[in-house]
Amino acid sequence: MEAVAMGRREEDKEGRCPQAGREPPLTAEKVKEENELHLAKRRKVLCSEFAAITSSDAAVARSFLADNDWHLQRALNAYFEPPLEEEKEEDVDVEKAGAGGVQPACPGPGSWIDLTGDATTSNADVNSADLKQKEDDSSFSLITWNIDGLDVGNLKERARGICSYLALYSPDVVFLQEVIQPHLRLLEMRASSYTVIPGNIDGYFTVIMLKKSRVKILKYEIIPFPSTSMMRNLLVVHVSISGNELCLMTSHLESTKDHSKERMKQLKIVLNKMQKESESTTVIFGGDTNLRDSEVAKLGSFPNNIMDIWEFLGKPQHCRYTWDTYSNTNLNAEYKCKLRFDRIYFRPAADGGHIIPRSMDLIGLEKLDCGRFPSDHWGLLCKFDVIL
Repeated sequence: MEAVAMGRREEDKEGRCPQAGREPPLTAEKVKEENELHLAKRRKVLCSEFAAITSSDAAVARSFLADNDWHLQRALNAYFEPPLEEEKEEDVDVEKAGAGGVQPACPGPGSWIDLTGDATTSNADVNSADLKQKEDDSSFSLITWNIDGLDVGNLKERARGICSYLALYSPDVVFLQEVIQPHLRLLEMRASSYTVIPGNIDGYFTVIMLKKSRVKILKYEIIPFPSTSMMRNLLVVHVSISGNELCLMTSHLESTKDHSKERMKQLKIVLNKMQKESESTTVIFGGDTNLRDSEVAKLGSFPNNIMDIWEFLGKPQHCRYTWDTYSNTNLNAEYKCKLRFDRIYFRPAADGGHIIPRSMDLIGLEKLDCGRFPSDHWGLLCKFDVIL
C-alpha cells in the first residue's frame, strides 16, 4: 500500500494524475484578494509585536504603525520618543537593524539556522526600545539569563522573544549563557547599541553585552576552567559606569548532579577571581551556577566581602527559583523541582557605598505565541543604585 501511495504522489508531481492540472487559472481579482489577505495577516503580526514590546493594546499599535507606513522600528521610535524630539528622530531614522543586509547565520548544533528573519517585521530589534529608558547616572540594571540555545525547538521564536525582553527592559549590562552562533549573529546585527563580547565562538558559550551609551569597556579576559568536560569558562570584563570601575563576570558552571565536584572547583575559581580584583573595583558575577543549596552549605561561608545579592535583598520569594519545572513546561519534564540555579554575587569596592543592589525580579515568565517560554530558565533582572 505504501508503494502504491508513493507512486500516486510521484504521478501528482509529474502531472500524470487524472486530477492534475484542472484547477482554473487565477484571475486578477483573485490575486488581488489573496494579496490583501496576506497584507492583513502581516499587519496583524506587526500589531502583536508592537503591543508586546510596548505593553500597549491593539488600537494603540495599529495607530502608531499606520502613522509610520507600517514600519515597526519607526513606529516604536515614535512611541518611545517625546513629541518634541520627533523632528530629530526623523533626521536620524535609518534601518539600523537591516544595515548592511542580513548576514547568514552560522550553524548551531546539528543544522543551519537563520534567526534573523525579516529585519523590518521582527520584534527582535533591541535598539528601538533603548529610547524607553532615560539615561540615569544614579542607577543601572543588569540581566542574567541562560537562554537555552541547545534546545533547537522553536529556536527562532524563542530567540526573538529573548530580544524582545532585552528591548523591553533596556538593561545596561546583559549576561547570557548557553548562547549559540545563530544567537550571536542575531545580537550583533540587531543590538547595535550594545558591545557584544562572547566567551567563545564554538559550540555554546557565554556572552556579555554592554550598552554603549552607559558602559565604557576597559579590557576583558577569558579564564578557562582546566578540568571542565562541558566547554565552560569564566568571562571577565572590566568597565566604567558613571565614573565607577566595575569588574563584570559571567559563567555557566558544570551541569547535572553527577558533576558536583567539578562545579564546586569552578565556583572556587570564580570566588578567588572576585577576591583578587583591585579593592577599588566593584565586582559583580552573574550566571547559571547550577548550584544546589546543599553544595553551597558544604563549601562553608563565602568570603566576608562577597555576598549573594538575593540573600542581601532579604531572600525575596518571588524571585527565588529560576529553574522551576512546575511552572516552566519547555522540557515537558516528568520530574518536578524548583532550584535556584541562576545567581548574582557582589563584592563592593573597599571604600564602599558607591554601588548598592536595590531589587531583583524574574523575567521570561510569559509564553510566546509558539506556546513555549523563551527559555527553560527564568532570567534575573537586577537593579543597582549608584551613589554619586
